[in-house]
Amino acid sequence: MSDSLSIDLATITSLCKRRGFIFQSSEIYGGIESIWDYGPLGVELKNNIRQHWWNHIVWKRSDMVGLDSSIIMHPNTWETSGHISNFNDPLIECSSCNKRWRNDELEKPICPSCNNQLDEPKMFNLMFKTQMGPITETSSEIYLRPETAQGIFVNFDNVLKSSRKKIPFGIAQAGKAFRNEITTRNFIFRTREFEIMELEYFVNPSDAEEWFNYWNTESLKWIQSLGIDESNLRIRQHQDSELAHYSKATSDIEYKFPWGWGEVAGIANRTDYDLKSHSAATNSNLSYFNESEKTHITPYVIEPTFGLDRIIFMLLVDAYTSEEVSTSTNKIEQRVLLKLNPIITPIKIAILPLSKKESLIEIAQGIYNDLVSSNTIVGRIEYDDTQSIGKRYRRQDEIGTPLCITVDFQSLEDQTVTIRTRDSMDQIRSPINSLVTNIQGKLTI
Repeated sequence: MSDSLSIDLATITSLCKRRGFIFQSSEIYGGIESIWDYGPLGVELKNNIRQHWWNHIVWKRSDMVGLDSSIIMHPNTWETSGHISNFNDPLIECSSCNKRWRNDELEKPICPSCNNQLDEPKMFNLMFKTQMGPITETSSEIYLRPETAQGIFVNFDNVLKSSRKKIPFGIAQAGKAFRNEITTRNFIFRTREFEIMELEYFVNPSDAEEWFNYWNTESLKWIQSLGIDESNLRIRQHQDSELAHYSKATSDIEYKFPWGWGEVAGIANRTDYDLKSHSAATNSNLSYFNESEKTHITPYVIEPTFGLDRIIFMLLVDAYTSEEVSTSTNKIEQRVLLKLNPIITPIKIAILPLSKKESLIEIAQGIYNDLVSSNTIVGRIEYDDTQSIGKRYRRQDEIGTPLCITVDFQSLEDQTVTIRTRDSMDQIRSPINSLVTNIQGKLTI
């Protein structure tokens, strides 16, 4: 894999559009800043990462359950959580060109766009505000959620009673969140609409530090399981001045992007701030009865949060590889490939007939139909008979497809096909009736 600092950001964005990973939203109307659409390959990659996370966090753990809470919540939720009063960034608006800047991104009070002297910063709330119902008035104001966590906290008692879990246990969910960022940058790294995968893990307050350390380790392990180069990852502890109003301790898992280190996940000790705040505001009992001590306690919460869009960006940067290869005619050409973990690749297998000869297409389509209907191959399988076989190999390499199955003229004679492996370009012959067995071990790492 390439050094992430040496990759040009324009190279990644060009690949994403050309191959159907990510498009500018509303592009035919000129686009809308920092809002992105996921194309045919992007949505497959996104779904695979989300499912891999859900499998690891929820399905493989007996102490975890899931939730899908609504994007729109009662507006008092955000008053109680502290988002209305605390979810602010310092904003400076240039009186000359009217562009807005985050104060913490400026080295001096000079507009980077027009060099005008800037005024004093003002606090700007990052939540999107809208109205519910046909009448626009103050009482109908609501917000798009800036995080998914509050949906878990207000459902704590519902989940506790219905699932009959005992602490320590967690509630996980993945979903959209919205932040009216002052400045956006670096493709899908900082956007106004994004998706996060997070869990709230409820623990005895006396065990909170131990579980905070545990989830630091587990969160890093999960990111490493995606196949990320470990030299490009680090955990950074927040200084006291950086901590959110609800946090006792926070760590960021950061990746070395082309512009430097950037957060892809965070782990916070939220203490009992949220449960106690919502309890007091609604006169509800959001405590837990500790049977061993015969007393009610308000659990502390450890919160690992993963930015799905940032993880996708990290994977594309980390997997992007460009190398020189020798062709069949002994020419040297450049090969671009995405060395993605086969578990998350958009396309798992490509079926490629060597030519459009009817007998080859018939065999290739038969293999495609058999693999698609097989319960042992999980993921998207692609059939492609357009362009030369060399160009089709290069396309599949560039989108990260781990295996190509080529039907050639020898297949007509002995009912075997070629299995080509993406990274090594090694090819082996396999009987068609043994394909599933020979493929399975090559789709995991």
